[in-house]
Amino acid sequence: MTPLGDEWIVGRDHELALLSRLVDALTTGRSGALLMTGGPGAGKSALLDAAARMARRSGVRVLRCRGSEGESGLPFAGLHQLLRPFLDLAEGLPARQRAALLGVFGLDDGTPTVSDPLLTSLGALTLLSDVAEHGPLLLVIDDTHWLDLGTLDVLAFMARRLEGEPVALLLAARDTAVPAQLDRQVDRLTIEPLDPAAAGRLLDHQPRPPAGRARSRVLEQAAGVPLALVELARAVARDPAAAHEDTLPLTDRLEAIFAADLPELPSATRELLLFAAAAESAELPVILSAVGDRATPDDWLPAERAGLVRVDADRVRFRHPLIRSAVYRAATYTERHTAHRALADVLVGDPDRRAWHHAAAASGVDEEAARELDDSAARAQRRGGYAAAATALERAARLSPDPTVRAGRLVRAATMAMYAGHPRWVGELSAQVATLTDEPALLAEASLRAGWALAVTTRFAGSLGFLLPVAEAAVDEDPVLTLDALATATTPAYNSGAPEHRQKILRIAERVPPQEDEIGRLWALAGCDPVRNRARALAMFARAWTDPLAEPGARPELDLPLARMVVLGGTAWVLDETAEAIRLLGAAMDHLRRSPTSGANATVAQALALALYESGSWTEARAALDEAYGLAAEGGLENVVVGAPVLRATLLALRGDTEEARAAVQRAVHGIDLPNCRSLQVRTHYALGAAALAEGDHAAAYDRFRAVYTRQPEPEPLHFHASDYYLADLVAAAVRTGRAEDARLVLDTTRRRLAEGETSARLTAIVHRADALLSEQDDAERHFTAALADPAGDRWPFERAQVRLDYAEWLRRRRRAVEARPLLAAALEVFERLGTRPWTDRTRAELRAAGVTPASPPAGSADSLAELTPQQLQIARLAAAGLTNREIGERIFLSPRTVGFHLYRIFPKLGITSRAQLRDALPEPGE
Repeated sequence: MTPLGDEWIVGRDHELALLSRLVDALTTGRSGALLMTGGPGAGKSALLDAAARMARRSGVRVLRCRGSEGESGLPFAGLHQLLRPFLDLAEGLPARQRAALLGVFGLDDGTPTVSDPLLTSLGALTLLSDVAEHGPLLLVIDDTHWLDLGTLDVLAFMARRLEGEPVALLLAARDTAVPAQLDRQVDRLTIEPLDPAAAGRLLDHQPRPPAGRARSRVLEQAAGVPLALVELARAVARDPAAAHEDTLPLTDRLEAIFAADLPELPSATRELLLFAAAAESAELPVILSAVGDRATPDDWLPAERAGLVRVDADRVRFRHPLIRSAVYRAATYTERHTAHRALADVLVGDPDRRAWHHAAAASGVDEEAARELDDSAARAQRRGGYAAAATALERAARLSPDPTVRAGRLVRAATMAMYAGHPRWVGELSAQVATLTDEPALLAEASLRAGWALAVTTRFAGSLGFLLPVAEAAVDEDPVLTLDALATATTPAYNSGAPEHRQKILRIAERVPPQEDEIGRLWALAGCDPVRNRARALAMFARAWTDPLAEPGARPELDLPLARMVVLGGTAWVLDETAEAIRLLGAAMDHLRRSPTSGANATVAQALALALYESGSWTEARAALDEAYGLAAEGGLENVVVGAPVLRATLLALRGDTEEARAAVQRAVHGIDLPNCRSLQVRTHYALGAAALAEGDHAAAYDRFRAVYTRQPEPEPLHFHASDYYLADLVAAAVRTGRAEDARLVLDTTRRRLAEGETSARLTAIVHRADALLSEQDDAERHFTAALADPAGDRWPFERAQVRLDYAEWLRRRRRAVEARPLLAAALEVFERLGTRPWTDRTRAELRAAGVTPASPPAGSADSLAELTPQQLQIARLAAAGLTNREIGERIFLSPRTVGFHLYRIFPKLGITSRAQLRDALPEPGE
């Protein structure tokens, strides 16, 4: 039992110690973030209050906000609560941040601007950083699960960027409703029920503690939930016979207890409580205006004495959300609707909240109320609040008397939810449309949304079950819709790898006559069979995309529409036009970062990460992976949530961190049905095979690489595209483990299959490397030479370095060490730059065997750069280019203080002491 001010907290010594450490760290300038989770009544709010008291006693300023179920659809309502005391300081923010931040609150100068969620988040972070210049800040957020999505996105953004700021974030949420944005971003502290001894002590501290049978029934019924213990003890004290009644479900019992005090209150007090519960805002003036002359501020006193609410200045708060719920449910239908109508009447200057109260006051369907919510959705959309827009449209649909209009609003709600990156929600909304209308256009659009919702999970067959019928049905009457559906379907078909889906897509595509815009056909051809369709796809790609080298300094990708840019980038990647893929996908990401479409951001960021990885830009790939994973985890995009960690694990394995690589793979694929996600299955096998190879376990590596092909007499690739890139690694492991004949069977079958189409320079070099490793004498050298002949192979430096190492080893074993040396030197340069320690060590050993003593890696090479995180490297490069901390922060969405903190940590890692030395300490990008 721990005394804190005028309260006693029982059974929470461990939790209080953690909160004390968080506050102590904050007083020394260290940041932190902690999310407390637990069921209703677990004591989360009491612990937040305790932390706030600790902070104030330590001289830490405390900012608080609380989520509200009724305001969860109002964009940035929670952020406004949090920042309201300091919004006058926003004038000191950079202009773009100030406009973005004030714009979401409707406090800008009225100049039309495009919503920019990242600038909004950065503006909030910079504002808090500026406030923290005068002393550390503790942000205390209660009922996080009821915050609006815009506020949650900002909090998640800040939680990832607090390092170096004297700002700590302390949140509380119900354990069954932890916001996805924070689920993997913030350390979590679970608030468990009290143990029996602590529960008994808490009962003993009540004014009239129960005894005997009543005590045991209270302990049993409360099940360790502190709020239930307190309230049930109060109920038994008020009515001892209650201890002998049949028990009710805990939440029902608690709500009944909270409402039991209401009949004893004056009617004016009960009305105030109902209006406060209906308003779900803490603003006293609004509530009093709506009630009118039927109550005065003094009428709050009985509710305060009963412990139901707390009134401070111009705000009123229920002691617990369940009290609000109980008050609202205890009122009659007519009383609730009267309250909502009155609140709507006084909220003339707040059309969004007015619309929601009109909706709550509606009896059945009401097109006028639906139109008001429709208008509110449009305003939210203009502010970048896509989730709020989806919520409003969903409610508007329920109020719509016309089924077709209702279906249209649901389709629009699904579209907004898609832009917000919430696939499960999109699926729920789309599923309702078919029950409301037979309108083909609406049904088709709903199927497209439902298909997208499943495509970004791992339920690829379900996605294609929506998309392919739409595509097939529209071939003759709406070929544009067909190509749109096929373009969406190609991505889950690629990820699935199942041949029947890809074949059907290609058959439908051939039935579509030529269109003005062929971008959907291009992606279908390339994504479903990049070898057989390579020549045709490249010709279409050339018509759709100008040569970026045609004019020095030209950036033609900037003039492309976003959707076209993404499809062309994906097409370039699958065709091994890797440099173009990076250009296009990078430009798409630059555009997407300026718009609140987390679903699209995550998938494009992952595609960009794959292209960067293949091109040897591994530090940039890690940064893109981090971004993809963070966005996907927030939006529930399962395919990226699994795929990004698998690629990160591959990088770990290749750099020799094999144990962490295996652990990362295990965490990523837990609970995933990999046979239905063949692209992920193949990449998982490679990540684990690379880990085995890094440890010199060639037998285990072979088993993993061999698993990317079937065990049939004529082995087929497990995935039609991904498998073949690991063919040479399979052969290399086979040669070292005496399994050359099995590997030769795979190679011969693969060569025949690839001959049916056209292979890229990359795939051609991989097949030649495999042939060389299995060939004898002159044939081997011919294949090694062919694998290195095309200069385009330098676009994939790790794969080319492997060929050089294999060839050099072959030469040295034949006493041709002089010829091997330049190959080994070139391979070593790549391996050192990439930080692949196992391959670096092997190459250095070969050089020594060839009579060369390798030089130590230069300062600023991968050995020193490997210590930098992707973000630190980005900051270092920008600082070396002469940007100030504020300019860097604007560029990468950090506060100037955090940029300075990172530079403070970067200098010793690079062995320098000043900003002026950065340029010499860093290699050129791409080196």
